[in-house]
Formats: sequence, C-alpha cells, structure tokens
Amino acid sequence: MPDILVRGGTVVTDTGRRRADVLCRDGRIAALDEGLEPGGDTAVIEAGGCLVMPGGVDPHTHMQLPMMDTVVADDFFTGTAAAAAGGTTTIIDFVGPDRGQSPLDALAVWQERAAKVVIDYSFHMTVSWWGERFATEMETLVREHGLTSFKFFLAYKNRLMLPDEDLIAGFARCRELGALPLVHAEHGDLIVYLQNKMQSEGVTGPRAHVLSRPPQCEAEATLRAVTMAELVDLPLYVVHVSAAGAAEAIAAARARGAKIIGETLPGFLAIDESVYSDPDFDIAAGHVMSPPFRPREYQDVLWQALRDGVLSTTGTDHCCFTRAQKRLGEHDFTKIPNGCGSVEDRLHVLWQLGVNSGRLTPEHFVALTSTNAAKAFNLWPRKGSLDIGADADLIVLDPQRHKRLSAATQHQNTDFSVWEGFESTGAVVHTLARGRHVFADGDLRAERGSGCYLPRQPFGPAYQGVM
Repeated sequence: MPDILVRGGTVVTDTGRRRADVLCRDGRIAALDEGLEPGGDTAVIEAGGCLVMPGGVDPHTHMQLPMMDTVVADDFFTGTAAAAAGGTTTIIDFVGPDRGQSPLDALAVWQERAAKVVIDYSFHMTVSWWGERFATEMETLVREHGLTSFKFFLAYKNRLMLPDEDLIAGFARCRELGALPLVHAEHGDLIVYLQNKMQSEGVTGPRAHVLSRPPQCEAEATLRAVTMAELVDLPLYVVHVSAAGAAEAIAAARARGAKIIGETLPGFLAIDESVYSDPDFDIAAGHVMSPPFRPREYQDVLWQALRDGVLSTTGTDHCCFTRAQKRLGEHDFTKIPNGCGSVEDRLHVLWQLGVNSGRLTPEHFVALTSTNAAKAFNLWPRKGSLDIGADADLIVLDPQRHKRLSAATQHQNTDFSVWEGFESTGAVVHTLARGRHVFADGDLRAERGSGCYLPRQPFGPAYQGVM
C-alpha cells in the first residue's frame, strides 16, 4: 500500500481545527503537521481550500437483512460502497438470530454475508429471544468475538418484542459482561391495537403506518427503558429518537446522572409526516420506517437536543428497499417493508442542515457523525480521530462543492431516495478507508472484501469510556 499525503487542507476534529497535512502509511495516520513533504512513491491528494475530517462512523445500519418476506436491497458490498462514496468509513450492523437460533450460529451467518465489505465494520447482536442459552452465549460473543453491544426491542410483537421481565434480565446480563444495551423504544402492544383499529376502519394505506405508531408510543417506551437501565445501573443507548417526548425522557434521565446515549437520524431532522399522505403510493410507502417521520414541529426539539448533548450520535438505520419491494404492502400497510436508505447521504444532509444553517459548528459535525459513536462503542481513538496511530479513515470535504442527491445518481442499490432533489453546498470529494483511496472525486474504487471486522473490548464494571 503506497503512502498517501493529504496536503494543504484544514484538519477538523471534534476538539478543534488547524492547518495541517496528513500522512497515511500502512493504513494508519503516520504524521500530522504543516509542510510535510511526500516521498518518491507517495500519492498526493491536494486539499487546498478543503476540510480534512475523520471518516464517518455509522452506528446503525442493516445490510442484507431478511425482512417481511424479502431482503433489503443493499448487501454488504453495495451498502458499504455507497457508505464510502458518502464519506462513511465504518459501520456497525446488526446480527439478527431467528427465534430460538443460537446467536453464535447467527453471527457465523452474518460474518459470511459481510465478507464482501468495502470498509471496516463491527456488529451489534439483536436479542430476538431470551433464555438461558442466549444469556450463556453472550459471554462468548463478548469475550471471544468482541461483540459488546446488544439490541432489545420493545416493539414488533410476536417477532422481536421482549416482555419487560426479559428486558430486565437482558440488561442485568449486559451489566455483568460490560456490554452496552441498545433499545428500539416503541410500545409494541399499543401499536398492535392501533394497527387493528386502522384496519377495522378500512385505513390500509401508508398513512395508517404513522397513525398506528404515534409519538406517545415512543415516549412511553423510552421512559420505560430508561427507568429499567437506571435501576439496573448501567448505561443505555436509545436508537433512532424521533419524538419530542422521547428526547425529553432522555434529557431528564441525563439530568439525574443516568448514562443515556441518544441517537437520531438525519431524516427526523428534516422530513415530516406529511409524506405519508402523498397520493403516489411509491412515495408514501418509500418513507415507511419505524418509528415514522413525525410532525414538523418536532424537528426543532431534536435540533435543540443535539445542541444540548441530549442526543449525541447520528446514525442512518440504513435499511433500503426498492419501489417493487415496498409494493408488497400495497393493500395492507402492515406488510410494507419498514426502512429507508441514507448511508450515502448522512454527511451531506447534516452538513447542509447543520453547519450551513449555523446550527452546528464543523467540530460538532465531526462529533455527531464520527467521534461520539466511536467512543460510545469502544472504537475510539482507532476510529473517529485523526491522532497519530489511528486508522487512516478520513474524508476531504470541499465546502464550496455543490451536490444534489437523487436516486438516479446514488450508489445505494435502490430506485428510491427520501432525499430526492436535496441540495448541499459542501460535498465529500475524497474518502480514505484505512489508507485506501476508496472514493476519489467521483471515482468509487470499491474493492470487494477489503474491509475488516472490528472486535471491541467490553467496557468493564465501571463502563469507562462510555459517554
């Protein structure tokens, strides 16, 4: 692997910015200083007038996931290639055991699927059922495979949802192992009741999806999960926060000293529930995800929560489907595959809506798109930093370059985009993944299988390093 010198840019991290060149050697940051000179075989990336930042860390993706009688459109090759094109250099995906399946066996299946990744990756484990075997194998997952985060569902009754007693037992097991629990917080029983109500009233289109998953379901479940974590005495990571009440529950818990990490998605900061009333089924169904997009006034609450540190990471919940796949629920909204794509778009959307609007500084942008997630999941400072010795995962962002997002030009493997027509002033022009130049000013150099699995250390009894 040749050395690469990124020259002439302004280096931006979560703590500050300065003029510096960055030398990448053998996949790591080898030097960071002004006036670095290239060697004879060093490739040079000219970054004058641009910002050099850590590559994005997306803590929430779903590649090649079987769901609702289909499989998401992006596999681990197309999805991670799209991520690289958008400036993300690390993803954390989810292993999803079937009901009763050994989580270790499920991990083997997902490792085989992920063998074609373009960028580095790690895994969370979905706790899709609970019992003595699952609890026992969690220790092997943590100690031998470095899989140190487990996702629990309070929704999807009869599929993924666990009763409270199992949630408490799972949280307690995480505490014993130094693992971090994640929660999908929606009230599953209420959702089933409301889905049945919609169907009995003859409301079967995408609008019924948002009506059956109101904000109260998310707020109640978030408060319940936070309360469990506080009393079990362990940190908790709340995924895809969309509702004001959920953000408020997290804020109150953090004010009491609870270690609650909140994540939101770019879509919840910009897209509102009116999309579900679009007369074009493809557009309305294309936005179906859980939790759904919310009333427009919630966006200000979420932006404030980001500024206050109540929400400290952004993911994408990347789980994209084609228009044809979404039409599986054309006559029954409960059969519309849940999920949207954004792994290629996250940095551009947050730059435009956050930095260009004055809501975020460039340093806060780095924290929200990279560093905070790396810290939360024990990947920092290898990921999410530009320290000497860190992996050479970095992007060059041209703040003057114009970019228009569209399904016609995206690398994500679908014919639909929730960001159709979105325009950003500021674009990723280069992406380096562990020193490999994977995206070069429009040229995507996706090499199948070039990414690596990232085992992670448990956090220990004091959960040192967790925000």
